[in-house]
Amino acid sequence: MAQTSPDSIVVTVLGKNRPGIIARVAGILADEGVDIRDVTQSIVDDMFTMTMLASFVEPGHDLAPVQERLTALGKELGLTITAQREDVFNFMHRL
Repeated sequence: MAQTSPDSIVVTVLGKNRPGIIARVAGILADEGVDIRDVTQSIVDDMFTMTMLASFVEPGHDLAPVQERLTALGKELGLTITAQREDVFNFMHRL
């Protein structure tokens, strides 16, 4: 398994599709100094799913404010949005 940086995060989004989801999530990440490295998204029967691999520009950044803002956005838009350290995400989703 490849090494992950402690500054790498995974953002996931799930919910009913609507305009502006990607822009709003990306805006929060940009405001918080997070660089988006890769994005996959799909829409199936009006269900939007997205996974972003990203990393903090400045090392040692606190993830909590990002999580709080994304959770609030999720509530506002009726979506489930999570942000986790990449190593935690990988550990939770390994087979």
